[in-house]
Amino acid sequence: MNKKLIFSFLAFSITSSLFLAACTNQNDAVTTSGEAASAGNGAGVAQETPLSEQGLTKLQLARDITKLPEQAKKRTDTIIVGLTDPSGAFTPYFHQSGYDGNVSSILYASLVTVDDKGMPIPDLAEKWEVSDDQLTYTYHLRKDLTFSDGSPLTADDVAFTWTLLHDKVYDGGSLIPELHIKGGQAYKEGKAESIEGIKVIDPQTVSVTLEKPNATALTTLGGEILSKAYYGKDYAFGELDYIKKLHENPVGTGPYKLEKFLPGQEVRFVANEYYYQGKPKVEHFIYKTTEGDTLQFIETGEQDFGGFSATKENIDKLTGLGFLDLLPYTANNYGYIQFNLEYAPLKDKAVRQALTYGLDRKTIYVDTSQGAAQIANIPASPVSWSYTEEGINTYDYDPEKANQLLEDAGWIKGADGIREKDGQKLTLHFIGSKSKATDVFIAVAKENYAAIGVKLEAEQFADFNAQIAKFESGDFDLVSFSTPILTDPSDGVVAFVNGEVKGYDNPKVKELYEKGLATSEIEERKAIYKELYQVINDDLPYIFTSYKKSLYAFNGRIENLTVSPFRGISANIHNWELK
Repeated sequence: MNKKLIFSFLAFSITSSLFLAACTNQNDAVTTSGEAASAGNGAGVAQETPLSEQGLTKLQLARDITKLPEQAKKRTDTIIVGLTDPSGAFTPYFHQSGYDGNVSSILYASLVTVDDKGMPIPDLAEKWEVSDDQLTYTYHLRKDLTFSDGSPLTADDVAFTWTLLHDKVYDGGSLIPELHIKGGQAYKEGKAESIEGIKVIDPQTVSVTLEKPNATALTTLGGEILSKAYYGKDYAFGELDYIKKLHENPVGTGPYKLEKFLPGQEVRFVANEYYYQGKPKVEHFIYKTTEGDTLQFIETGEQDFGGFSATKENIDKLTGLGFLDLLPYTANNYGYIQFNLEYAPLKDKAVRQALTYGLDRKTIYVDTSQGAAQIANIPASPVSWSYTEEGINTYDYDPEKANQLLEDAGWIKGADGIREKDGQKLTLHFIGSKSKATDVFIAVAKENYAAIGVKLEAEQFADFNAQIAKFESGDFDLVSFSTPILTDPSDGVVAFVNGEVKGYDNPKVKELYEKGLATSEIEERKAIYKELYQVINDDLPYIFTSYKKSLYAFNGRIENLTVSPFRGISANIHNWELK
């Protein structure tokens, strides 16, 4: 499992639900992403709960703000949000855990960001151009940009950032080196002193030329910018250890500056007066990293904001407190069960389809979570602009069809009820975490699969590293995971073409994947991804399981709060107000 995936897994928990650069074991944690919604002022106004068969469907304002705990009432210039303790490596591109990314997303802005459908929009760059051949990207910076220390931000800083990530010893999670910038490899090998494809045109204009088109390049290159004067002062090719000394004193471009990091307690921020969109309206922001119960912290007023699974029980409990606004949220990721496609029986598409028809996903993921999930059938979330249901098989629970597929594939039930073929029994070894959700999956799946002549054996792990070691050893047949947040549709399918799903090789999937990256035209890409999703939905390298539904509960005094499915709370935290 690669470094990016591990960091994403670590960032995926209820307390860190504000921004998910995230990946997790599907049966473990609450995901919180979804359509951005805005919070108004619900003080003293009773609101009808916007509940439907799908659960909470829109923002629900606080019913009685007078019930707000005294601790929360006393805060006039500070908002507190829960977060799992970060490592302290807050420099972009050098994080040691996904939680570091939660912190840096508030400390640093990007050249280009995305809207609530994942479409590129300006941030530090006010505009850009892409050449007709889709190889050269030219970014135009806003005028008078400054870093949080007051120093100017120019095209030289952008060029420095891109260059630094091509250093031969860089081993962080950035995808910029994978874009194949012209001359990037020569620089990395020490054959050139600069990168040929990076050009500083003037202090506010910088361009970069790729060796081949890549539709993700605009936003991938358009990430956070590091100050050359600060982060490059001690830079020498092949030596990046000095960056570690700068983590605790970041110089950024975001709405807040780091005030103090107290490991195991909190991360304190103060409003950045140099932020290009204006100084935030709330002077102080705190990530509370103390271990404990999120609901209890909110009930007592110690914390203003928390993420929860969108079960009816949670909605009722949080609504009953009276002083909380509730915001529903659907993740821009998906859950899945990965097959070991090096196991002979699972190489047969008919067997994979039978195992999907034969699994009661609605009971496992929707009913047992009180509706806090939606069944997934493609490698994209309903949040994405690429999402489609056209031509997609929903694989509704159908044990009769599953049985017929297995019969047709030559798997015949033996005297013990377990199917056999060529002397081999159809037995599957599932690995998962120790959790209530995993317990539910195992109980239902064992019963479901027994009904179609498949024996399921399960192994659970309390330690994540032990589970990953088992997964990487290949000693499994089924394993349950959830993807990181998917910034671009290609993120949701790349595992099927880069070798990450061992044993899977579908030329049509590879062809459509490359085709989808070769153009930046959204309508063209939509058509390509629709066909790609239809192919994958039929071929089933995974059993797609669910999209988690979550909700944010927050102090009803907070106004103008929105949450982006791609950027979390960092998208508009500078506009939050505490009334």
